[in-house]
Amino acid sequence: MTLELSLAVTTDVIPRFNAMIKSFYKDNSTPVLCVKLCATVVGMFVFAIFIMPPMYTLFCDITGLNGKTGGQYDATQNNYGVDTSREIKIQFIANNNEGMPWEFRPMDRTVTVHPGETTMIKYFAHNPTDKAMIEQTIPSLVPYKAVSYFHKTECFCFNSQQLQAGESAELGLSFIVDIEIPKYVKTITMSYTLFDVTEPHKADETSAAASQLINIPTALASVTVN
Repeated sequence: MTLELSLAVTTDVIPRFNAMIKSFYKDNSTPVLCVKLCATVVGMFVFAIFIMPPMYTLFCDITGLNGKTGGQYDATQNNYGVDTSREIKIQFIANNNEGMPWEFRPMDRTVTVHPGETTMIKYFAHNPTDKAMIEQTIPSLVPYKAVSYFHKTECFCFNSQQLQAGESAELGLSFIVDIEIPKYVKTITMSYTLFDVTEPHKADETSAAASQLINIPTALASVTVN
C-alpha cells in the first residue's frame, strides 16, 4: 500500500514540476525577460527623476530636514518690531558642486543681527571660463529647527544667474531672522551650493524653439481659415 501511494505521489508530482519549469521558461524567455527588465529600469528611472525629488522637497519643506529654506518672504508680514535685547550670529558658507569652475564666496562671512531686523549681505561670483555659463544656487541652513525662522526677502538663489566669460558679479541676499526664533538658537549657518545648469537651460530653449516651430503650421492654418 505504501509503495503504491509513493508511486502515485511521484507520478503526480513529477508532471506538475515539469509543468512549472516549462511555465517559468515560457514566461521568462529571453525576449520576455528583456522586456520585464527594461520596464523595471524605466520605472526606476521615472521614480528617481520625476517622483522622488518632489516628494523629497515636500518632505524637507514640512520637516526642515536637510536645512532646505523656503521661498521669498513678504517683509510686510514682519509686524513685531526688532528685539534689540538679543543677538544672533549668522555664518555664511559657499560651496561649488562638482565640475562647477566658478569662484564663489561670501563677501561677509559672519554678521551679527537682532531678531526682526532686515539685513543684507553679498556673495561674490566670477566665471573664469571662456564661455557664458548659467548657475543655480541651492541654500541649506543649520540648525534645522531655525529653518522656519530665517526669512529671505531677496535672494540670488530665487533665480538662476548667467555670467559671460570672465564676468564677475555681486549677488545679494536680504533676510530677516524671525523675532519668535527660540532663545536657545545663538548661531545660524547658511550655506549656498553652486550648480552649473547651462546645459539644462540650453535644452529648455531648444525645446521651446521646437515647440514654436511645431505651432507655426497650426497658426498659418488658422489665419487661412479666417
